[in-house]
Amino acid sequence: MTTVEAATKTGRSGRPKRTPLGRDFGKLWTAAAFSNLADGLGRTAVPLIATTLTRDPLAISMIGALAFLPWLIFGLPAGMIVDRFDRRYIMAIANALRGAVALWLAILTVTGSLELWALLVGTLIFGLGETLFDNATNAVIPGVVTRPQLDRANGRMQAAHITIDMFVAQPIAGVLFAVSLALPLWVGSAGYLVPIVLALLLPISAARPLRDRERVVDADAPSVAAGTPVAEPVPAEQSTSSVSARVAISYLWGNHYLRAMVLFTSLIGSALSFAQAATILYFLDVQGVTPAAIGFVTAGIGIGALLGSLFASRLVERFGRGSVMLAANVGAAVGLFLTGLAPNVYTASAAYALAACSISVWNVPWGALRQQIVPAELFGRVLGIIRMLTWGLFPIATLLGGWVARADLRLPFLAAGIFIVVVTGIGAHLLIVGTRRAGAEARVEAE
Repeated sequence: MTTVEAATKTGRSGRPKRTPLGRDFGKLWTAAAFSNLADGLGRTAVPLIATTLTRDPLAISMIGALAFLPWLIFGLPAGMIVDRFDRRYIMAIANALRGAVALWLAILTVTGSLELWALLVGTLIFGLGETLFDNATNAVIPGVVTRPQLDRANGRMQAAHITIDMFVAQPIAGVLFAVSLALPLWVGSAGYLVPIVLALLLPISAARPLRDRERVVDADAPSVAAGTPVAEPVPAEQSTSSVSARVAISYLWGNHYLRAMVLFTSLIGSALSFAQAATILYFLDVQGVTPAAIGFVTAGIGIGALLGSLFASRLVERFGRGSVMLAANVGAAVGLFLTGLAPNVYTASAAYALAACSISVWNVPWGALRQQIVPAELFGRVLGIIRMLTWGLFPIATLLGGWVARADLRLPFLAAGIFIVVVTGIGAHLLIVGTRRAGAEARVEAE
């Protein structure tokens, strides 16, 4: 039985049914879930702690900016590390680094020596670990599932991120913060221990690119619809140790579709970062939410994000990646704009939930098409370059959003919504026609 046949067995009803993603994917999912728990605690606690030191929107936005800065300065090196070394060890080391940062900040907090500069430095170091962990996690997915399962696997990972981060970690972080400033940091530092162990228990297929396995999957994969070209040719196989960053850069530059998508994603992502720069202060000062309740507000917003991640793969199967990504951007624009107009916390949360849902829907097909197109032996470096070029702009956009928020905390949401609509209109042909021509549409996995 071929790889794809195993992924689409026929049930008693005569209809093909989905095969479970497998035990190895379960380990990866669980490691990501515990990592997201620790991430969510820190992501909520650090800005809240910062508000006890300053109420300047620009200063608060610096925390968000520094969280993305490592993708600019370390995105490509992180991708090279992911392609050259055992990805399981990289995941473990990255979480050990992040746990150490959380522990350091907790000690500073309880000793009364915490200052804003320490939060900024801690956020920067934490981001360095995140570049390694996220690159490695994305690179591991194709090594533990079959290619037709990529959209579903990415949807499960996205759902884990949202569910644990927003529904579990952030409400808990708000309550722990109300009890003690350092308590979320203590718990977060301990939360990284489990994913360290689970990363080391992943199979050898997660360690490095499986070029032989990719050839098998390609040979057995079902044909795309008549008249639809397949993904752009994969470069000749090279050993992982000899492939340079220059080769990965050349590949990305030569793939016209991916190159255009990176530009499009950079603009949309920058608008999102601009809008979210002063989110904490927006809910605290404009909508009158108490610090202890911030986590519950974000949990409400997370309902939309969770629904988006759960239904994204189904939407892709029915409408195709291009159409789904186009609709997701429109939804994000509408949600952000309505957030800026919201008269109270309930309408603001509902509008923000729409934006979060749309962003989740976008993330699933965008992640899966990269994994489908980019050669396995180049994936870590190409992903590092993509995120360096896209996420590397986020710090600038975040600081700009914080500066604009000094005038009005609603203004970043309104401006971002308008900007995303304009960019999406310009990029509609790329998303619909370009995705199809590049062979980046999903290979539909039957229900």
